[in-house]
Amino acid sequence: MQTLHQWIWQEPEWPRMRWDQGVLAPLLARARLAQGKALGVTRLLDAGLTLEAAAAILVEDGITTSAIEGERLDLDAVRSSVARHLGLPTAGLPAPPRAVDGLIDVLLDATGGYDKPLTTRRLFGWHAALFPYGRSGLHTIRSGALRGDDPMQVVSGGAGRERIHFLAPPREGLEAELDNFLAWFDAAPAGFDGLVRAGVAHLWFVTLHPFEDGNGRLARAITDMALSQDERQPRRFFSLSAQILRERKGYYAILERTQRGGLDITDWLAWFMAQVEASASAAEGTVACTLSKARFWLRHQGTNLNERQRKVLNRLLDAGPDGFAGGITTRKYMSLTKTSRVTAYRELADLVEKGCLTPTGKGGRSSSYVIEWQIP
Repeated sequence: MQTLHQWIWQEPEWPRMRWDQGVLAPLLARARLAQGKALGVTRLLDAGLTLEAAAAILVEDGITTSAIEGERLDLDAVRSSVARHLGLPTAGLPAPPRAVDGLIDVLLDATGGYDKPLTTRRLFGWHAALFPYGRSGLHTIRSGALRGDDPMQVVSGGAGRERIHFLAPPREGLEAELDNFLAWFDAAPAGFDGLVRAGVAHLWFVTLHPFEDGNGRLARAITDMALSQDERQPRRFFSLSAQILRERKGYYAILERTQRGGLDITDWLAWFMAQVEASASAAEGTVACTLSKARFWLRHQGTNLNERQRKVLNRLLDAGPDGFAGGITTRKYMSLTKTSRVTAYRELADLVEKGCLTPTGKGGRSSSYVIEWQIP
């Protein structure tokens, strides 16, 4: 009589996962096509704009990989850390907290060092960078070390109504499990498709759940590393984390369904390929936004603007045509620049006079303004 196992890692042949290549083939082809187009449009950029586009993706990656876990990072702090790491201007940006700097360190090391082995020491260093103070919220955690002996569960619901969504493998034998994963990641079988490998790596690592916190962020960093290895380039031009955040409910649902099933992970890989396709397609918008921003500043390179005005214009440009709902108002300008209403009103009027902003004609006393290319 066959024994039924509740979790994928309890299967006797774990981690020998399998999938239906016939089902995946058309999805993989579509993901590859979108990936190729995303890489193609980046060739329209010169070196400086390529760096700006990579910075925009890195900021998005940092914000969204944390948001998936319910952590809201300050946008300006992430921008500041990315700018410092990439050697871009930081005027008007705050000094980032160590935890934000650590996250950007991890994301950059994962992709920039894609050609270096992923070792236990490197992985533990990533975890320590995510939690430099040894705390996650109000709780003390083991930073840069494997989790303790307590069962690792993903649970929802209040007291008495708890629902277990996932139970990770026990602490005993976890070192061997992680070593097995890292050995596979460092030398996947010949002929293994790179996108499939990235999807398998993500599922495998997040199933092991080797740390007390940060497993999702590290799984996505490992996935980005695998994608960089596939493309053989150190900069990412599409954010898989941003796409996962957009499909967050589906992400957790397919993970739970797969981790409760047997070793056939076809459904998970099909979902993963669809997200690669969607995130690569979205990258074309990022490149278009970068080009528009460059054209704007070329047109206004001789315009006399103060630091606050430049900050607000860059925020509008970075948000893209649809990203700054309602345009910029006096109230929003005050909030972004920490200045008075009188100063905000005067500086907005100055931006209109200099051709940097255009009134939307909406809002009455609370007039709003947009950059010219943002007008529908």
